[in-house]
Amino acid sequence: MKKTKIIYWITTSIICLFASTAIFMNSKMAIDGATHLGIPRYLGLEVSIGQLVGLLLLIIPAVPARFKEWAYVGFGIMYLTALNAHISVKDPMSNNIMAIVFFILLLISYTSYHKLLASKKEA
Repeated sequence: MKKTKIIYWITTSIICLFASTAIFMNSKMAIDGATHLGIPRYLGLEVSIGQLVGLLLLIIPAVPARFKEWAYVGFGIMYLTALNAHISVKDPMSNNIMAIVFFILLLISYTSYHKLLASKKEA
């Protein structure tokens, strides 16, 4: 169980550290990136705010499981949409790697989270 908890916290922390970059939603780099992908400015802002809310839901242990589930769903949709956007504008595969890596980390975090929930129910 200790191994599962370590895996959960490492993967979740990496996801949350990446999501914390949403505080730079008004930077020139973020605006240029969204423009390159054809994402309207308002949607970029919504996604950034959603990332900040999602990171709080995932990182705070006292948050109910149902809210964490929706945070995982939101992050999953975001990473798959990012992958789709990069493919749509014919970006090189190197631009798609981050979305794939973070989606895999999200799946590992989600799986280990449910293992931890199951062990709490048994105890």
